[in-house]
Amino acid sequence: MKVVVDFDVCASTGSCMQTCPEVFEVRSDGYLYILQEEPGEELRAKVEEAADLCPTGAISVEG
Repeated sequence: MKVVVDFDVCASTGSCMQTCPEVFEVRSDGYLYILQEEPGEELRAKVEEAADLCPTGAISVEG
């Protein structure tokens, strides 16, 4: 699976980081960072939940 973020619409609310801190991190500069672009299958449920909870719909999962 591959995690894709549309940074043009990302609001850096941090909901993804709270749901899946292994993959998403909002740093002190206020920007979202992807820690693992291709996380293992064991994180799929958490990544998909983070994508579903994203208020701007900026996160998508491929594969």
